[in-house]
Amino acid sequence: MWSQDKASQGLGISLDAVAPGRATLSMTVADHMTNGHGTCHGGYIFALADSAFAFACNTYDEPTVAAHCSVSFLKPGRRGDRLVAEAVERVREGRSGLYDVRISRDGEVIAEFRGHSRTIGGRFLPTETT
Repeated sequence: MWSQDKASQGLGISLDAVAPGRATLSMTVADHMTNGHGTCHGGYIFALADSAFAFACNTYDEPTVAAHCSVSFLKPGRRGDRLVAEAVERVREGRSGLYDVRISRDGEVIAEFRGHSRTIGGRFLPTETT
């Protein structure tokens, strides 16, 4: 999935770790990511969290998309900050899932994101034929 994720790669996001129902991604806030207040534009923080959510909920070889997401911004990110998004699965039942993503800077929480997922059918990996 990472090789096809041009959006995350284009934002300079790094895929740091993936495990079933979990993912950690990070990104350094560049000058062009700041808003009129001189802080990281919330859209970039949301994009980082959304990417972590996507990798966490796609760890079961079932293509999965976002059905609903929300974010709460708690503190500003600043130019040069290395932001880390840690996604954790809370529940997965049938075609639905619920994931929390914590976005932090040097261990300090700056935002919390919640994503609701929905599987859409199919597989990532080819199946063996006999």
